[in-house]
Amino acid sequence: MNRTQLADVIVARLEAEQDALRNAWQSSGGVSHFTVDDLLPEEIAQRIRAAFPSGESMKIKRSLRELKFIAAQMNEYDPLLEEAIYAFQDPRIVEVVGRITGLKSLEPDEQLYAGGISMMVKGHFLNPHVDNSHDKQRERYRVLNLLYYVSPGWKRENGGNLELWPDGPTGEQVTVESRFNRLAVMVTNKSSWHSVSQVLVDSRRCCVSNYYFSQASPEGEDYFHVTSFRGRPEQKLRDLVLRADISLRMGLRKLFPKGVAENKHFYNKK
Repeated sequence: MNRTQLADVIVARLEAEQDALRNAWQSSGGVSHFTVDDLLPEEIAQRIRAAFPSGESMKIKRSLRELKFIAAQMNEYDPLLEEAIYAFQDPRIVEVVGRITGLKSLEPDEQLYAGGISMMVKGHFLNPHVDNSHDKQRERYRVLNLLYYVSPGWKRENGGNLELWPDGPTGEQVTVESRFNRLAVMVTNKSSWHSVSQVLVDSRRCCVSNYYFSQASPEGEDYFHVTSFRGRPEQKLRDLVLRADISLRMGLRKLFPKGVAENKHFYNKK
């Protein structure tokens, strides 16, 4: 299936369930979100998972903040992965997601800045964080994260689940299971703290990721912040180090608004 055919299926699902999804979004608490299970026919979801590359051909992000494989240069991989990613950028999907969330002037990101595909294996994790507030050019606000999970048979006890922290990284988290063929859509703003729990099994947790941006601030006022990581509640020392890291990187961005080094996690189509 190409991106238009995939989008046809996704649009039909979202439109059929938009009232229930809107209610889920509005009642989901401090980090607004909704999920759609069995998004695509199982055979197609299985094919998308089978198209994922091995970790050796992906970039690994390894630090106190995170440990995972990522990729955005999609012409280097199975074409089905690129079709799956860009299906979520179909204008019809953008429009219906806007209706569900109530967010205005949504724009998908053709460059896949911080989007694309990710894979996590045993021991991988993503600490509590809020995403960078803007796009690569610092011209639009990042407002939505769309995560499509494609690991067959994935269970909650495997770890590798999305965690939302409505009261910040020192509060209680809400777990959104990274269930096979599930789409999770969550808000990204100044207080949308989220993480991925450590993967506990010898299996691959695979995800197709997109961000939507907007010229309009989701907070109704101008703001900017770098991607900001914190320690989990039990990680006191790591939290101190990551707090210092936030202060350092924010200080550098005030001195150099366009950044000190280019973030190379985007799709260079040239």
